[in-house]
Amino acid sequence: MPSSSTRLLLTPALLGLVYAVVQLTIEALGGGVQSHHLLNRADLPAISNAFGLLTLPAVGLALGWRARRAGGFTRVMWSGLILSFLYGTTLATGFEFGAQAVMQTLFFGLFVVALLAPVHRAECVAGFVAGMAFTFGGVLPLLIALVFAGLSLVVRSGLRALWRLVRPSQRAVAR
Repeated sequence: MPSSSTRLLLTPALLGLVYAVVQLTIEALGGGVQSHHLLNRADLPAISNAFGLLTLPAVGLALGWRARRAGGFTRVMWSGLILSFLYGTTLATGFEFGAQAVMQTLFFGLFVVALLAPVHRAECVAGFVAGMAFTFGGVLPLLIALVFAGLSLVVRSGLRALWRLVRPSQRAVAR
């Protein structure tokens, strides 16, 4: 019987695999597995949704690793997962229904969100990718999430380092 630590690590990865299999089965029964062009431009390469069989379990594994390090899923992790899932789902739904204004607002709003919130955390990436995967597969949402996660990490780490430089040290205050 696997330990709870192993279950924390592997359960999200298994759920990611099941999610990808369900999505691909529905697509295959509906006429074939879809491919999506980068930036929605036909002159750029297309990426098959079948790659979700690799990316969704990998994102789940990253989420499981974070949960295991935290000793379980915390309230903050659940909040990040659910909120980013809703954000990704809303963005994908806007695309499906051709709501360009909603899509643009949400997409460019990701810059603000990435500056204000720690979207580089595994639960935020996993939720965003899961929310968008049914529309775009498992690769394009991951690429988008990684760009904004990188932005979030760089800005938040840079601000933290800057704060350490400008705030008075504890030794200087004690004198």
